[in-house]
Amino acid sequence: KVLGAAAICFCFPAMAAMEIDTKKNLQRKQSSYQSLDETFEIQNETYRGQQYSQIYFARLHMMRTLLYSLVTHWKPHVPVCTVLELEEGKECIIVGTLYKHMKLKPCILDEYSKERSALPLVKPHNFMHPDDHLVLEDESGRVKLGGIVLSPSVYVTGVVVALHGKETGAGDFMVLDVLEAGLAPQIEPQLKSREDKYVVFISGVNAGSSLSNPLQFQLLVDHMTGHLGDEKEQGIAAEIVHVVIAGNSVEIPLGLLNGQNLASKDQSRLSEPVQELDILLTQIAAGVPVDIMPGSNDPANFCLPQQPLNRWLFPGSRAYNTFRSCTNPHCFELDGVRILGTSGQNIDDLKKYSEGKDELEFMERTLKWRHLAPTTPNTLGCYPFTDRDPFLIESCPHVYFVGNQDKYGTRILKGSEGQLVRLISIPKFCNTGMVVVSWIAILLSMLNSGSFTK
Repeated sequence: KVLGAAAICFCFPAMAAMEIDTKKNLQRKQSSYQSLDETFEIQNETYRGQQYSQIYFARLHMMRTLLYSLVTHWKPHVPVCTVLELEEGKECIIVGTLYKHMKLKPCILDEYSKERSALPLVKPHNFMHPDDHLVLEDESGRVKLGGIVLSPSVYVTGVVVALHGKETGAGDFMVLDVLEAGLAPQIEPQLKSREDKYVVFISGVNAGSSLSNPLQFQLLVDHMTGHLGDEKEQGIAAEIVHVVIAGNSVEIPLGLLNGQNLASKDQSRLSEPVQELDILLTQIAAGVPVDIMPGSNDPANFCLPQQPLNRWLFPGSRAYNTFRSCTNPHCFELDGVRILGTSGQNIDDLKKYSEGKDELEFMERTLKWRHLAPTTPNTLGCYPFTDRDPFLIESCPHVYFVGNQDKYGTRILKGSEGQLVRLISIPKFCNTGMVVVSWIAILLSMLNSGSFTK
């Protein structure tokens, strides 16, 4: 089903494989690849009991420098001050980190007491409440925000903004206007070729799950490797130059992960989903480069940024240099197109603590806030970095994808300086049997011409 000029969603139902056409020898097209995951790699970091406040300080320092440069063009005649320097009735601009006070936000002590209760718990999917309010904080202090300009339902804890307003007699800061960082500068894509080339995005395979259909995934593998369909279908398969698997590739039975020693029969059950996945990945890697990202269900570290899955988990796939185990978030360039994405934890967390029409709206907000995961480390786990925040978006991507969502969606986001971003929401494959294909040649030509068709 075609839903966008540069993004197509394919569905692979369980069906009998078609006879392979061997009359025509097709050569798979090639593309240049450059990994940009160094930002998300934890290499020289050492945990010494540091607190998470340091990552907030690093975020505020970087974003405040940027917002100060934008304020001079936004409201040049309004003075900039800190929270401590606020004066009643005097209009000014303050820059700081938002904190959202939420009445329904889970508390670990409450969770402990409820777990000991005999009554079953019903966890809400969203923790929004009409009484929620925002607070702005910098190194000098914090102030409660008022007015109707800044909606608590849109923002979350961790977003850095510039606010124009004045302090009231009650000690609140009445917000008159808000300035977000906006989309980061975007590199000019290098149009090297106008050939038809495709990138396949998959997420939520969940090998080993009761919902997983091995035949369904095998049909997808056969299609990508040119072993399914007629000559026309095989010609399209030859134009697939890259495959990205965006998290939740396996599902380990929770009953086995209880910290107890496993019996020999349970040990085999623990490894079966990974072995099943490795068999399928080996077939893909034999014909096309494939990047695999960890997700919330995969055997990787829980906190973001998730580090690459251990290559020794995939004895068959790792034999090919086309197989790459990558970080989550994952960033790379393909034929001059910068592609950035996550396995979905950042968007799933935003859904719990804010409101939006769909996943694409949450994706837009992260780009406009210039931060992939603003709720880290408040409600979304992350490594306690001391001198940097790896989730800051310093260069705007051309394609921004998020995996493990409920449905497929795509949209074009245009920035104030002419940036164009293709947003892609990737559905869970085990639930929908769908993958998303991005057409790189069309994407490049439209980026250069500045014209898109939604």
